[in-house]
Amino acid sequence: MTEDLLDGGERLGREELAALQLERLRATLRHAYENVEFYRRSFDAAGVGPDDCRTLADLARFPFTAKSDLRDHYPFGMFAVDESRIRRIHASSGTTGLPTVVGYTEGDLDVWADVVARSLRAAGVRPGHKVHVAYGYGLFTGGLGAHYGAERLGCTVIPASGGMTARQVRLIQDFRPEVIMVTPSYMLTLLDEFERQGVDPRATSLEVGVFGAEPWTEEMRKEIEERFAIDAVDIYGLSEVMGPGVAQECVETKDGLHIWEDHFYPEIVDPFTGEVLPDGEEGELVFTSLTKEAMPVIRYRTRDLTRLLPGTARVFRRMEKVTGRSDDMIILRGVNLFPTQIEEIVLRTPAVAPHFQLRLTREGRLDALTVRVEARADATPGQRVEAARTIAATVKDGIGVSVGVEVVDPETLERSVGKIRRIVDLRESA
Repeated sequence: MTEDLLDGGERLGREELAALQLERLRATLRHAYENVEFYRRSFDAAGVGPDDCRTLADLARFPFTAKSDLRDHYPFGMFAVDESRIRRIHASSGTTGLPTVVGYTEGDLDVWADVVARSLRAAGVRPGHKVHVAYGYGLFTGGLGAHYGAERLGCTVIPASGGMTARQVRLIQDFRPEVIMVTPSYMLTLLDEFERQGVDPRATSLEVGVFGAEPWTEEMRKEIEERFAIDAVDIYGLSEVMGPGVAQECVETKDGLHIWEDHFYPEIVDPFTGEVLPDGEEGELVFTSLTKEAMPVIRYRTRDLTRLLPGTARVFRRMEKVTGRSDDMIILRGVNLFPTQIEEIVLRTPAVAPHFQLRLTREGRLDALTVRVEARADATPGQRVEAARTIAATVKDGIGVSVGVEVVDPETLERSVGKIRRIVDLRESA
């Protein structure tokens, strides 16, 4: 990294940053209170107002915002500006209920492009690079967020979107992008397609992969980097807070994601009590937007589990790679288990591919979990049996719970073209 690559926000010292954060936080609290009925009612019910925030620590006095609050005010009840000022609308998939709707003013779109451009620069992307965007376009924030940020940086964008995997492989070979932006699980699907076509993934033009939208492990990073011969870095964001570009891993350190704290103020709280935890302790990540106009969010509970650490490559604090989500946690016979823990074990096990799914069923009065994982194409029957035995034993020894393991044929499990569905809960249908 050289100093001339940094923008003004990245050059701030910690004291300057804290002063800017407080100024922006007080303005955001006032903007939300004066223009969003939900915040006016929730602040009043908690007995606090915008003027009660005199220090950054005072934010802990204000109430949380949950995804259910956004759904309760569907579609536009959380907007803080007149609809005539809205320049774009995004929304979540709504697979578990009404979608959460997010609006952006022209100023919001400018900030979003800036923070994604900053993120890509931190990832090692430079003006003139070609960026293959395989995130989904449409209401999902991934595709367009990545697209406009790459253009803001001065890159050439290839808007491939998701799906049509064979075509993606052809475009990568023909257009020769240096950068790919995609979910890590779909990158593995692309890897399978390269190998199916007899193309060496290490021989492509790709140099950097910017992966986000779902938790992924260090083992998956190693798998992708070794088999593609690229640098794999993590990008973080969520539509309710902005979209991709809230935090980014720096390619020179790969030691966690620097949060762009001049725009997004982070807290870590106990997921059960809501108590604010000190830096270094693991808990649920909470964000307050500092510069959003159309839809400010105050203490938004992300359900992502991580911890805050001091900055390294940048002055901004880092968040560790997300280890899981509090709402993805499986409690199996009293033991807490996350899909990422299984992923680490699968990726360390010979003879199986990095494609797996967790199936929850009920056996009598007890819940049961079966890990279904694909065999590699060249695995022998004996190697499959040994892999199943190894995975079951490692889960038992490392996590402390017994699970079933099924090693299935290659290309048996559903492939991801976006966020992968790791957990299939069959308990209610049993």
